[in-house]
Amino acid sequence: MGPHSWVALVTIAALLVYFWMGIRVAGARRVSGVQAPAMTGDPVLERHIRVQANTLEWLPIFLPALWLFAIYWNDLIAAGLGVVWIVGRLLYAFGYVADPGKRELGFIIQFVAAAALLLGAAGRIIWILVTVGA
Repeated sequence: MGPHSWVALVTIAALLVYFWMGIRVAGARRVSGVQAPAMTGDPVLERHIRVQANTLEWLPIFLPALWLFAIYWNDLIAAGLGVVWIVGRLLYAFGYVADPGKRELGFIIQFVAAAALLLGAAGRIIWILVTVGA
């Protein structure tokens, strides 16, 4: 595989998970009978929408951090942390839809993975700037 191929695959997997969440929103709309553009009216639909929206809110944090970590540290470690993030998002999704109180474990897992990627990349970039120079 070429450079950063593992991170590229994890990026695609993360986007497929997000796509899957959109399909689940459509399915929840069909089951509930709540037609677009309405966003409320059925608690299960509202939870599906919130899962998808929250994942969208995290993608701009996760994806650049994933790639920067891969570039400045290590592709395989970045990919591994990316898989952990995806698992966390899936646990979050299933937990939140079942009962909003069950979303915490998935949220914590994805938060820790994203923080490790973001802070790891930032730390390495700063270290390079300080030791090597711009």
